[in-house]
Amino acid sequence: MNTHKFQVAEEINPNALMHPHKFILWLFIVSIVMLFAAFTSAYIVRQSEGNWLIFDFPQLLWTNSMILIASSATMHWAYLMAKQDNMGNLKIAVVLTTILGMAFLVGQVYAWADLVENKVFFAGKSSNPSGSFFYVITGMHAFHLISGLVFLLIVFVSTFRNKIHSGNLTRIEMCATYWHFLDILWLYLFGFLLLNQN
Repeated sequence: MNTHKFQVAEEINPNALMHPHKFILWLFIVSIVMLFAAFTSAYIVRQSEGNWLIFDFPQLLWTNSMILIASSATMHWAYLMAKQDNMGNLKIAVVLTTILGMAFLVGQVYAWADLVENKVFFAGKSSNPSGSFFYVITGMHAFHLISGLVFLLIVFVSTFRNKIHSGNLTRIEMCATYWHFLDILWLYLFGFLLLNQN
């Protein structure tokens, strides 16, 4: 009887446990959340100390936000196509997501260039803590988005090797989770910066 219970437990546990790669991904996401929580907390503390330059954010950031939201839609489309074993549309969706992600990064570079033209610098004698924080927060997000693009490239290559399909969705699920997280993270950061602009 004890043996029967042990066998039942053995059968249930593998299904109940999270995939180890997904577990690692969630640990990574939690560490990113803690990192940006520290950044935004430091932002508020430093802002309250004074000597804080008020400047207008580049309007391009609104366009960039829309681009990133669109990329989440195409990423979800990619996941749905993988579930349906539609490899053709899966490849298209992954390519579109990659293009939109790259467009967001290019847009961020132009936004930073706009700040430089308006004398808002990252460092140096003419810099101000407000500008430095803005560059660090948006720059760190861009860095993590680059890692998301690398993940997308891995997924894209995997589709050509027929490693992603309805029977093997782990990789595309992880990629979608990370990409949607980066999207939500940006919306939080952008909203935070807007609310604390003055």
